[in-house]
Amino acid sequence: MGQKKYLFALQIIRQMFEFLIPVSCTFFILFFIPGKSRKYCAIAAWISIIGAFISGLPAWMEESNIMYPVMAVLSIPFLFITIHLLFRENEAVLNLTRAAGVAFIIYAPFAFINEIGNFLISLVVLQTTIVLELFQYPVDIVLWNTFQHGFFRVEIILACTGIQAIAIMLGVAAAVPTTIKQKIQAFLLIAPVIYILNLFRNAGVIMTYTSQMFSWLPDISGSSEYGFSSFFWAHNIFAEGIALIFLIILAYSLFRLIPELGEFATSLVGTYEKEIRKIFCKDK
Repeated sequence: MGQKKYLFALQIIRQMFEFLIPVSCTFFILFFIPGKSRKYCAIAAWISIIGAFISGLPAWMEESNIMYPVMAVLSIPFLFITIHLLFRENEAVLNLTRAAGVAFIIYAPFAFINEIGNFLISLVVLQTTIVLELFQYPVDIVLWNTFQHGFFRVEIILACTGIQAIAIMLGVAAAVPTTIKQKIQAFLLIAPVIYILNLFRNAGVIMTYTSQMFSWLPDISGSSEYGFSSFFWAHNIFAEGIALIFLIILAYSLFRLIPELGEFATSLVGTYEKEIRKIFCKDK
């Protein structure tokens, strides 16, 4: 009975996620329509996207993912502060909402239209195979999106394509007004670079996991699945850590390309810092 209740709860959570994502996307799109209702659309968009984000907690915990659960917990106070600032029509937060809206609009077709998402996945599978061939690492393609080497398999899903990071960074680039030249340069800096490096990231995870390269490291994954510890270290620790460092470097390069982003970031951080100080009664 306990297992059935757990599976039923997971099903409800997945349905909630599938419902909240398109709702959030709709409100982000409505935010771009000028009018007095913009801030209310923004508030509804943030509530639904944070709700969807938090609903992913059980799945991430089951996968022994570290970064996303921490971000999900931190998103709760962020949401309350954001709603408060949107009611005041704070310019920095409105620009943040525009960035999130642009990112969502870019990501939405891949997430909501199976044909588009599956096409991108199949393209990434093909090109990851080419990278693996460069390293002379033999793999078999089983099913249509799954690599196998020996006993172990790695499935490529939409999250493995890099489209989320590309959408987020393009959204950041759209947070402030830019020239046509800056838009083109920002796209070339973000999309092809992230996409290509993500192929090497996929190949690295496949090679290190299926060869059990990190089996000597302590098993802190909490999973009883044979060999999962190597995947945990390869994917959840090293790959995500390197990706985070790269995104910081990319963001710095983007700020050099679009100096106004630096001013926006400073204003945004200052705004949230001020609100946090108020919460803890430290604002002077």
